[in-house]
Amino acid sequence: MILNVGQIETLELEDVMTTTVEEKKLIIINDDFNTFEHVIETLIDLCEHTPEQAEQCAWITHYKGKCTVKEGSFEKLAPLRNGICERGIDAKIID
Repeated sequence: MILNVGQIETLELEDVMTTTVEEKKLIIINDDFNTFEHVIETLIDLCEHTPEQAEQCAWITHYKGKCTVKEGSFEKLAPLRNGICERGIDAKIID
């Protein structure tokens, strides 16, 4: 933002909070043993995806090798990653 002389910028608390929280990505990795149904059910149960979102993520993972399934802070994503991994799906949190 460019300020003119005499112009003062004010930030709302929400603006400050969103700029200080580092956004991370939770990704799932393709494998040869989990079924589409299992991946879809996991994303619906743990990530609160709609069936359509979960199916799209499963297909993207199948064709691209990985897919971002959720974004947010590390603290928010860590329990989701643990739950996904407990169900046998490889997941990572990345920057």
